[in-house]
Amino acid sequence: MSSITSDPDAMLRSRGVSFDSDAFVTSLAFTRASKFGVFALGSGSLLALDVSTKTWTETKTSEGAILTVAADFDSNGILAGGDDGSLVRLEPGGVSKPVQVGKFPAKWVEHVTSIPDKKNAIRVVAVGKTVHLLGPDGATLRTLDHSSTVTGLVLDAKMRRIGTSHYNGASIWFVRAEQTKPQLLEWKGSHIGIAIHPAFTAVVTAMQENALHGWRMPDGQHMRMSGYSAKPQSLGFSASGRWLASSGAESIILWPFFGGGPMGKAPLELAGRNQAIVRQIACHPGNEVVAAGFSDGMVVVADIVRERILPIASPGRGPISALGWSPDGSMLGFGTETGFAAVVDFASKLEEK
Repeated sequence: MSSITSDPDAMLRSRGVSFDSDAFVTSLAFTRASKFGVFALGSGSLLALDVSTKTWTETKTSEGAILTVAADFDSNGILAGGDDGSLVRLEPGGVSKPVQVGKFPAKWVEHVTSIPDKKNAIRVVAVGKTVHLLGPDGATLRTLDHSSTVTGLVLDAKMRRIGTSHYNGASIWFVRAEQTKPQLLEWKGSHIGIAIHPAFTAVVTAMQENALHGWRMPDGQHMRMSGYSAKPQSLGFSASGRWLASSGAESIILWPFFGGGPMGKAPLELAGRNQAIVRQIACHPGNEVVAAGFSDGMVVVADIVRERILPIASPGRGPISALGWSPDGSMLGFGTETGFAAVVDFASKLEEK
């Protein structure tokens, strides 16, 4: 990978497809087949890129803002949650119109994901203090109640557990058990995001007070990672689980989860910049690579092992508000607060040699 000082827009120009909307990009996701990249807009529309034809389509799905999008349980569907309480399914590029698959009056649908299964697919929706598990027909299978608002939602690597963050800690639920109470991981304070180690050896939350808090599994030993200049609201483990990447500083902060770390170990810092904070991070699904989006609009990809940086987009298009990889790892999408959306194809840059 090249230096961060090289032409920062080279990848976007040569391998990218972009679109300028006038609405805040709140979230993005790719379909499971990696054929479409879909961006949620604060205007209530979904902006979809057909990867094969490089064409964009905008579809109105909500009367309010769309807060979150995620791949549905099949190959081609996208789920979108809005501040009007709607949960909508869309098939980008298809002839069918958006279909409402859930409704939660007077609530915000802020977090959604899905679990693919040939017989028992599930949609997982966080609304206020409750996580709803819905079947393909929209029927409620279970509700997981919390004492405070759910601020983060994640599945473990095997999609057997649901992790949630909330006030005073995190909760771990088994998806298919008739579990009435979760495994509670307690630590006082406001927890605003959550990540689960691929091997389920650790659970980590982002905190309102510019720090991360973690628990070793299964004994629950506490881990505290501090020193951030802003709230580390975006976090995730690398594909191997050796590193926990996080936002909230002038560089990508990578905590080592090997050799006895992270406690007693200094984090690795990559792509350091002056007067710009990392707002979003996204770990590659297969390689030890992490993407980062900054408050000034800069986007980079970092090779963790080689400690080398590839610039993707230059500053100036607005703070990065959404960032994510396609499931096959071949594409990176990003969006900004000013409405710029892009997908960059650089599979050849990430091939294992």
